[in-house]
Amino acid sequence: MTNGTTTDTAPAHAGAVSAPQANQVFAAIDIGASSGRVMLGRVSPSTGVALETIHRFPNGVVELDGGLRWDFDALFAEVLKGLAAAADVAATNGEHITSIGIDTWAVDYGLVNDAGELTSVPFSYRDERSRATVERVHAVIPPEKLYATTGLQYLQFNTVYQLASEPNLDGVQALLIPDLIAFLLTGERRTEATNASTTGLFDAVAGEWATGFLDALGLPRNIFPELIQPGETVGTLLPAILEQTGLPADTAVVAVGSHDTASAVAAVPAQEQPFAYISSGTWSLVGVELNKPVLTEPSRKANFTNERGVDGTIRYLRNVGGLWLLSECQRAWAAQGFSQSLPALLDSAAALPTGGPQINADDPAFTAPDNMPDRIRAAVRNTGAVLPDRPAAVVRCIMDSLAAGYARTLAEAERLTGRSTGVVHIVGGGSQNRLLCQLTADATGKTVVAGPVEATAQGNVLVQARAAGVVTGGLAELRGLVVAGTSLENYEPSHEVSGVAS
Repeated sequence: MTNGTTTDTAPAHAGAVSAPQANQVFAAIDIGASSGRVMLGRVSPSTGVALETIHRFPNGVVELDGGLRWDFDALFAEVLKGLAAAADVAATNGEHITSIGIDTWAVDYGLVNDAGELTSVPFSYRDERSRATVERVHAVIPPEKLYATTGLQYLQFNTVYQLASEPNLDGVQALLIPDLIAFLLTGERRTEATNASTTGLFDAVAGEWATGFLDALGLPRNIFPELIQPGETVGTLLPAILEQTGLPADTAVVAVGSHDTASAVAAVPAQEQPFAYISSGTWSLVGVELNKPVLTEPSRKANFTNERGVDGTIRYLRNVGGLWLLSECQRAWAAQGFSQSLPALLDSAAALPTGGPQINADDPAFTAPDNMPDRIRAAVRNTGAVLPDRPAAVVRCIMDSLAAGYARTLAEAERLTGRSTGVVHIVGGGSQNRLLCQLTADATGKTVVAGPVEATAQGNVLVQARAAGVVTGGLAELRGLVVAGTSLENYEPSHEVSGVAS
């Protein structure tokens, strides 16, 4: 296949779809670290998954009470506004919203008391509060022991370190962000398993809470609600929510892969095994899909994580820096009056020669919001190189650095798992970035298949549709439906690159 060619290939087996009600639709609440949306999903055997964006809204951290926190009240108000708009659209179309699925980012939580009230505004993982507790946790549970049980990549903002920084956990439970939203919609407290696996307090083999670690750290055994699996029903909507949204009384909230990457990987349009994937957005999640975790010491030292996926799979991956670097640069440049569009920026970056300076894109120094262009140039200076003070040069540095990071990570994943992959699937926002896709093909020496952009929402909707009996089968069948409705773009290794998809 040639670089950048578009293919519409029907799968050999697109998935078994039982005769659904013609008016059955599913609502997906999909929230990332910088924005969120409510979408309606429709599933058919001929066209796959069709998504309609109903409501988009911003999300972001705010400085409040001495820390970086999520404006959760505003976030939940936007969720309700989106659900009300979805109810109106469905009613106008004569459709019935069968269920709602929720996915967000991982690790963060809200503390809820016995009365069901948030005791404080949830912290963001970008806050520095947990940095001071890492050594304290490791003094009780050495990193080797933590990894041998949880298989979780070390990140200073993992939930275990955040909880260890809490001054008082008496009489409260920690609800991870998607579970908190589900609780406010239904009154039911559950912890969905794919997100539970990102806490550092989840047994990767047993698929249960690591209660011994809770005890060792002095955390209450009931700090989290009981576990629920993707496809299980959390509950139905509270009367107050029905009144605010106008949704049908029988609308259920169904657990999906509530860690957004779990939903995205469920919708990777892979027709081959084994495959590699990159869920490219604010962060880049780079890895392979396994049937059991890899809990070896070499895996720990390489900082790979074993997180739960849909249908009990293991997302063996590593967090690599993502398009947060680019969006933060754009924000800084806009504040300085520079307003060149992203496609133009990427075209200018693509025109620059190869072999320019690179940074370690997943260095924790880039985690917090600040003047990102200055920090990137400083990181380049620390390598002994010089990065010109031009936006195109900074963008090219980011793209080259991400692609190189992807290649290193995938090579390590293959070495640690003993699985060789032939195709790299890029899903999410980065799949539209032609420069990044082509550089990734060049750096990995593998075919890159780009798309779908909305993999997370598609995975969310497909799990709901299967729970409702509209879709049957396993991940292969779900992924076949994604292929049926997605235009995929393929990139072969070369050095001919061009900007962003139109």
